[in-house]
Formats: sequence, structure tokens, C-alpha cells
Amino acid sequence: MAEATRRAALASGPAPDGAHGPAARLLLGELATFAAPVMRPLRAGFTLPQTDNPQVVMLLPGLGTHPTRMRFMAQKLEEAGHRTKRWGLGFNFGPTEEKFAILRERLAHLHDRYGRQVVLVGWSLGGIFAREIAKHQPEHVAKVVTMGSPFSGTPYANNAWRLYQLLAGHAVDRPPVEAELAVKPPVETVALWSPRDGIITPRSAAGYPGERDRAVALRCTHIGFSNAEEAIRAVAVELERTRPG
Repeated sequence: MAEATRRAALASGPAPDGAHGPAARLLLGELATFAAPVMRPLRAGFTLPQTDNPQVVMLLPGLGTHPTRMRFMAQKLEEAGHRTKRWGLGFNFGPTEEKFAILRERLAHLHDRYGRQVVLVGWSLGGIFAREIAKHQPEHVAKVVTMGSPFSGTPYANNAWRLYQLLAGHAVDRPPVEAELAVKPPVETVALWSPRDGIITPRSAAGYPGERDRAVALRCTHIGFSNAEEAIRAVAVELERTRPG
């Protein structure tokens, strides 16, 4: 009970002056995205071109989500000839040193098993994990692709920081791990962002020059990064552009 009360207090605190997330109308737009899996069978399907540059890809889910939320993306990338792998940590409830240790071991195992560097594709908080793990193990990483990940500016510039503090149990600007979110990993790093994102502000997800190598604008919602055709095609393009390593 005491822990639940502490987390509730974290989630109900005020944001710093001047920090705010996307407009309410964009946040409401996220609700329609939950219907995407239901509507998908009623829409025309799509097929990615077969790749001549197959990659080993680790998919890292967003805050409070399970890798199954990225299963549709995984299926499409697999059909195109890539090999996709889960991150091995189940639901994403925030960082701990233990989780990073497991993730480092998982990444090293994939690198050794397939004899090549791994592309890290992280959605939202998963992209933060991807950037940080690439800083520690750049020899195992071919590229980092973030999707709506808040790595730039104040960590309060979003509509999910209260949920984050409730689930993770710590302040969003005081994680229990050493991290400098805006520092670019020493590998190619691409930030996918959207002006329609109702969770993360575009500037936080796009970053500034020097914080990533490229920023690519899409038109999907934040939740749509995990399953929208536009987002999946954008990830596929980045996989094609990845140099073998």
C-alpha cells in the first residue's frame, strides 16, 4: 500500500514551468489508433519489397507495452527477408540496472549467434533503451532507429510522464541508471517523429543536429509508430540503408 501511495504521488505532481505535451486534440487522436488491429482485415494489405540487404533487428516496445504490440511490424519485416527479435524483457516498465544488464547480454548473444551487428528499432521509451545500450555496446549495433522517442529537451515535454512515474516508480528526470539522453550514440542514429504525435512533442522526438544523424517526419500517431504502414515502411527503408557490419 505504501508503494502504491508513493507512486500515485509521483504521478500527480506538477510539471516544471513551461513543460507541456502535445495539444489535447492530438492526444484524443491517439484513441482511434487502438482500433487499427480491428480495422486491419477490412483494409487493403501491403507488402514490403524483398530485401537484398537482410538485417538482424531487435524491436524494443514502448512504455507499458509488451513486444506483441510490435508483432505486426515484425511480421512485415520478416516477410521482406529480415530477421526480427524481441528484446527479452517482456513489458516495458522503465529502466533499472538489472534490465540493462539483461539487455546487454541479449544484444551480445544475438551478435554472436548471427555473426553480425544488430539494428535496434525502439518505439517511444524503447528508443531510449536502444540509444543508451548502443552507447555501451556500439560494436554490437549497426544502427539505431527511434520512433517517437523523447530523447531531446526536458523529459516532461510529453503527455506520458505521469504514467511513466506511476509505472516506473521514479521521477522521469531521475532514472535509477546513468544516462545522458540527448548524447548521440556512436553509431548511425535515425529519429522518426510525427507532428500528429499526441504523446511526445515533435521537438523531443526529432531532436537537434548532433543528437541524432537524421530526423525523418512521418504523419502517424504515437501509437501508430508500432503498426502503421507508413512507420513500417520507414523502418524498412532504414534497414535497406544500413551498411553490413
